[in-house]
Parts: sequence; C-alpha cells; structure tokens
Amino acid sequence: MNIRKEDLLLYAVTDRHWLAEGEPLSRPVRQALEGGATLIQLREKELDEAAFEQEALEMKELCREYRVPFIVNDNVELAVRVDADGVHVGQSDMEAGRVRELIGPDRILGVSAETVEDAIRAEKAGADYLGVGAVFPTGSKDDAADVSPETLKAICEAVRIPVVAIGGITYENAGKLEGSGIVGISVISAIFGQKDIREATERLKIRAAQLFSEV
Repeated sequence: MNIRKEDLLLYAVTDRHWLAEGEPLSRPVRQALEGGATLIQLREKELDEAAFEQEALEMKELCREYRVPFIVNDNVELAVRVDADGVHVGQSDMEAGRVRELIGPDRILGVSAETVEDAIRAEKAGADYLGVGAVFPTGSKDDAADVSPETLKAICEAVRIPVVAIGGITYENAGKLEGSGIVGISVISAIFGQKDIREATERLKIRAAQLFSEV
C-alpha cells in the first residue's frame, strides 16, 4: 500500500489513557474516523501481546470500513501478523532498514526523526514518511520542544518523502506550522482527549486542510 500525502493530513494516534473504565477503544476511534481522521496509528504500551493483537485486528477492520490506512506503532512482528497496512518505528526501536526487510516492500513504513541526519538516514533505509517532533512541548515531556521550526523546515527540504509534525499540536497552535513543508499533523489528545471526539476531529481536519493541503 502506497502512502499518499492526503492520508497523512490528520494522523490520529490512539491512547487508552483517555478511555472511561470498561470503554472499548473502538468507540473513540470510530468517532475519530467519522470526523475525518485520515490515518489511525494503534499505540499500546501496556497491553499484553494477546490483547494487543486482538485490538489490532479490531482496529484494522474498522479502518478498512472507513478506507483509511491502519498503522501499528513499534511492534513490527504484530503488524505483519495482523496484516496491518504499515508500522511506525522510533529512532530507538528497530533500525528502519531491518524493518523494511521484515514488512516487505508493500507495507507502509513510518519513522520518527528529530534531526536532518535522522531524516536522510530513514529515507535511504526505505521509510515512506517521517514523523518529526516534538514540535511543541507535550504533557509527557519537559517545557522545551525537541525540534525547532528551523529544523522542521530543514528536514522537509532535505527529503523527498512526506513529513508529518508530531508533539503537542492543538487546533490553536497548528497555524504556527504553516509554511514548514509538512503535509499534515499527528495528534493524540487534540482528538482523543476532547469531550466530543467527532466534532474535534472535524474542526482539526478543516484547519489542517487550510494549512497543509497545498503542500
């Protein structure tokens, strides 16, 4: 499956932290898809492998229903096993070239990057897109962003593959990324942390289209 720029416009990353007790992840993900999320990444840090696999199978079917790419975070073997559309790995995870060997030529490979060097290396290793950040401070990190506006722009100019910005992005601050060269934004709480997930997704997608769809 080839990744298209428009698939990366509003990249939603799951986080069960926002779930009510007993609530299935499929409910907020469906609401995000109804609101226009263009890609879903399943990110799980706490589930055991069996539960993660079952959830991945459910999310894959849901994404197929809405015809958007389904990406698994980090777990390369599971992504292949459940026939996900692709996998996203960080710099501290498995080397991108090795991931490409394992997933084959037809699955999507996303790689995180914080520097121009990271970005160029990932592109050469077979990455289809880059997730660059954190571009703003996030609740889980200290007060400083990891990637400056200048570095973000330099990365976009250094590679031919599409780039999405990640980290601390909200409806209110997304405009600060205009002109950087990114094709979209990757968010968690700006969608799943909102009271009305569908409405929040709709508003954010309109905003992202205004800012980045001409790139």
